[in-house]
Amino acid sequence: MTLFLIITAALAALVAALLGVALVRGRRDTRAGEAFDLQIYRDQLREVERDRKRGVIAEAEAERLSTEISRRLLAADARAGAAGDASGQPKRLALSTAILIGAFVLGGAFALYATLGAPGYGDLGLKTRIAEAETARETRPRQAEAEEQVPEGEDASPETTAEYRELVQRLRGAVAERPDDLQGFVLLARSEAALGNYRAAYQAQRRIIELKGDEATAEDYADLGDMMVLAAGGYVSPEAEDVFDAALARDPEQGVARYYAGLSYAQTGRPDRAFRIWDALLRESAAGDPWVDPVLQQIDTMARRAGVNDYTPPTPEAGRALPGPSAGDVEAAGEMTPEARDQMIRGMVSGLAERLASEGGSADEWGRLIFAYARLGEAERAMSIFAEAQEVFAGDDAALRTIREAAQGAGIGQ
Repeated sequence: MTLFLIITAALAALVAALLGVALVRGRRDTRAGEAFDLQIYRDQLREVERDRKRGVIAEAEAERLSTEISRRLLAADARAGAAGDASGQPKRLALSTAILIGAFVLGGAFALYATLGAPGYGDLGLKTRIAEAETARETRPRQAEAEEQVPEGEDASPETTAEYRELVQRLRGAVAERPDDLQGFVLLARSEAALGNYRAAYQAQRRIIELKGDEATAEDYADLGDMMVLAAGGYVSPEAEDVFDAALARDPEQGVARYYAGLSYAQTGRPDRAFRIWDALLRESAAGDPWVDPVLQQIDTMARRAGVNDYTPPTPEAGRALPGPSAGDVEAAGEMTPEARDQMIRGMVSGLAERLASEGGSADEWGRLIFAYARLGEAERAMSIFAEAQEVFAGDDAALRTIREAAQGAGIGQ
């Protein structure tokens, strides 16, 4: 490192010195041009003298030409003398400018390096960088360490009411009394996640996988890993990575697990692997997949860090996750007898209805609301929402088709 600083300082000083010398000694030397003019005039005088002796021109004409050429010769000689005596630029100004330029070159170079470079950091070859990245992966913080850096507490969405939070509390008590209630834990995991209690959410999701045993799906494992990452503030811990590996072992195409696999490499100094994983994922994803938008936000940076400077990512229209209960949520709720669970689902549906009424939403969200009310046995309310949705999307054939399909699926369509 010391040798590097010495060499760069010497090079910067040399450049500054050359610029300074050019300024101090800088002048426009015009003597060569004046000397050329003098030689021309002397040659012309000799030609006139030869022509006069040969009788080509008259004596009077020769005298006139000699006088004119001599006058020009004297003027050119005077100009040559003036150019030789010229002092060029003012020495004091030139010297001051040279010092300022030298200071700017030296100071600017080291200021730039201090900002953009890595003082004290030695040069790293490719093999060394890869080895250090692998060491970083092996020694990175565990899940518990990462969670300690993230404050725990509910971070409920604006639609979440105090009544909803109380229902979640009652659900916690219910599953504590029935530790083998699979559907109870399914609803608890999603409810805790909705409140921002990701640690409790992934504990419930882990219990879901235990209860399902060999029937646990890749999505079950991906959901568990996702909640673990959220609990760790966006960090992919070794434990979370193991969970995503389990998801990919069951389904190599599982999108959430593939996204977080790339993020894990991005966080541990392997942008080349992160870029390859995300690029392949984008090319195989459909518009609306939840991982598309976060990948598009980061893949350009990964490409540059991986040395791919002319990368153009595919840009499918990224959909957004639809809030509110899914068809699976409502079907699961239909199998649950406790009153608390029914109230909870109704609260979720009401929250979605209020948001659509006040803020609007997509056709998919309106269709989801229609389906939810129909499955809860509120056919009249579902019909009312269906009619309202048709008014909201009047003239939009694609949206109306989506809404009609949802209504037909719920058994109320025409």
